[in-house]
Amino acid sequence: MSGVAKKMQVFAEQSSWIRKMFEEGARMKAEFGADKVFDFSIGNPDVPPPAKFYTVLRELAANEQPGVHGYMPNAGYPFVREALAKRLGAEQGVKLGEGDILMTCGAAGGLNVIFKALLDPGDEVIILSPFFVEYKFYIDNHGGVAKVVPTDKEFNLDLAAIEAALTAKTKVVLINSPNNPTGQIYSAASLGQLGQMLDAAGKRLGTTIFLVSDEPYRNIVFDGHQVPPLMPTATNAIIASSYSKELALPGERIGYLAVHPDMAGKAAVVGALTLANRILGFVNAPALMQRAVAQLQDVSADSSVYARRLDVFCKVLDEAGMSYVRPKGAFYLFPQSPIDDVEFCRLLTEQKILAVPGRGFGLPGYIRLSFCVDEKVIAGSAEGFKKAMALAKK
Repeated sequence: MSGVAKKMQVFAEQSSWIRKMFEEGARMKAEFGADKVFDFSIGNPDVPPPAKFYTVLRELAANEQPGVHGYMPNAGYPFVREALAKRLGAEQGVKLGEGDILMTCGAAGGLNVIFKALLDPGDEVIILSPFFVEYKFYIDNHGGVAKVVPTDKEFNLDLAAIEAALTAKTKVVLINSPNNPTGQIYSAASLGQLGQMLDAAGKRLGTTIFLVSDEPYRNIVFDGHQVPPLMPTATNAIIASSYSKELALPGERIGYLAVHPDMAGKAAVVGALTLANRILGFVNAPALMQRAVAQLQDVSADSSVYARRLDVFCKVLDEAGMSYVRPKGAFYLFPQSPIDDVEFCRLLTEQKILAVPGRGFGLPGYIRLSFCVDEKVIAGSAEGFKKAMALAKK
C-alpha cells in the first residue's frame, strides 16, 4: 500500500493522457532520436521572451537595496498593480485601480484563489467542454462541483445549454478564450448575452453567479481576430490571466486577477481573494517577477511565429484529409479523429507522431495538437499524418 490518498490516485488516472504522451515522447526520442519524433503533446511556449525582459531582469538583479526581496502586501506591490490596472482598464473599457488587481502565482494560482474565496462545499462551477484538464481538480480543491456543459459544433458558447445547467448552487461560470484546446474566441455578442443571462438567473435564483474568464492566451491571436473585453458584459466578472504565454515565461509563475470595479460587494470579494492568496500558501506572487512585469506592459512575445506554424500545420492536415475548425488564437489545433481518439493517437505514434486524445479535455472524438514546435517538425510530420489516416480508414 502506497499510502497515497484514493482521490489522488483517481485524479492521477484522469489527468494521465498528457503525461502518458509526454513520457511516450521521451521514450521514443531516446530510441529513435529527437529529430525523428514529431511531438505535439505539450503546450510549452518555445518562442523567446521579448528582449526587453532580459534588460529589465538584469537591472533588477543588480539592485542590492535592503528589503528588495522581502514581503509585500499579499495582493502584490501597489505600484505593480497600478501599472497593470492602467493597461487592463484601457483593454477592458472600464476604470480599474490598483485595488481591483491581485498579483498571483500564474493563472492557475489565480483560479485556485478565486475558487477558495468564492466556493462553499457543493457549490457548482460550470465549465465548457472541451476544457483545460486541470479545471476539475482546481474546483475540487475547494469543495466545488464541476458541471460540464458542451459548446456547439464550432466550439462557440451554447447559451441554451449553459442556461439549462444553471441552478441555485451555480456560483461560477468559467470560460477560457482563446480556448485550450480549440483556439476558439467567444464573440462579443455571445459574451454579452451570457452576462445578461447570468445576471437574470442570479436574481431569479436569489444568488450571485460570477463570470470568470481564464485568459492567458489573450495576446496570441490569428487572422486579424481580437479577444472581446469581458467586463462590459457583467459586473460580477473576474479575469484570471498570466504572463506565461504573453511574455513566454511559463516557469516564472507570475499572473494576476482583475475584479470588475463596479462589482457589488467588491471589497469583501477582494478581501477574500487576498486572504486566499495568503492561506493557500502562495503568500504573494514572486517579488522579482512582479517588479519585472510592471515594466513590461508594452511588450509581448512574437506571436507571428505561431501564426506561421498554424498555416503550415493546416496545410499538413488538409493534405491528410483531416477535418478541423481553424483556431482563432492560442497555439493548438483540435481536429476530429476519424476513429476512436485513443486508437487514432496510437496509430499516430506508429508514425512517431505524438498527439493527445480529446477525451483528456472532456471531448472524445478529437485530438489536440500543440504547435509549440519548429516549423520543420510540423512539415516533417506530413507523411505520417497521411499514413495514419489511411490506416484509420481500413
